Amino acid sequence: MELKIDHNSPLPLHAQVESLLRKMIELEEYKNGGFLPKEVDLAKRLGISRNTLRQATNKLEYEGLLIRKKGIGTKVAEKGITTNLDNWQSFTQEMSDKGVDFVNFLSEAKWVKADKKIASFFNIQEGDEILCLSRLRGHFDGPFVYFESYFHPRIGLTGNEDFKKPLYSILENDYNVVPSISKEEIKARLATKITADRLQIKQGDPVLVRERYVSDPGDRPLEYNIGFYIAEKFTYSITITR
Repeated sequence: MELKIDHNSPLPLHAQVESLLRKMIELEEYKNGGFLPKEVDLAKRLGISRNTLRQATNKLEYEGLLIRKKGIGTKVAEKGITTNLDNWQSFTQEMSDKGVDFVNFLSEAKWVKADKKIASFFNIQEGDEILCLSRLRGHFDGPFVYFESYFHPRIGLTGNEDFKKPLYSILENDYNVVPSISKEEIKARLATKITADRLQIKQGDPVLVRERYVSDPGDRPLEYNIGFYIAEKFTYSITITR
């Protein structure tokens, strides 16, 4: 691609640069996290001021297409995943519907003792044994979400299930349990060292924390799920009709 703008065009320089950058970020070498040329070098090459270049990059950064890292440079934002909160599914089903390939970096089921929060939701005794399913998932270039799911003992899960299959299909088809109601809370937090190590990011980087309280049609609790997402890779969307 030729990095050039027309200085004789009636179209403002910043608008030309914006158009040029939109084409650049679709190139194989830049898309999905590649760094753009240094600001000073790109401005010189185009024969424009850094302020003019910054007008264009600021707009693309505002749109979420570029990410500026102080002292490092400006990189193209990786393609994110948008989740609709008014139509929830298991992660496997959701990614399959979107045509997104993902990798299971970790899938581990183990029995743990229910803490006070989960015991209260399940209406069981604190310290009762419950099954916990931990999963680390992402693209081929690294993880982007870590989940922990805790299940009510009433369901009858053993921990030996094939959790490569969609979770809610397992519950419905193998255990005649129908997840119907999901009450969710989403928070923004800074990654702890444990979360940062799992997601291969820096401690203090932003993450989205999504808690899901899942019940059956009779509003009986089935699952408590907590997920930690790399913030820049996910968008949550909801449609509200008046």
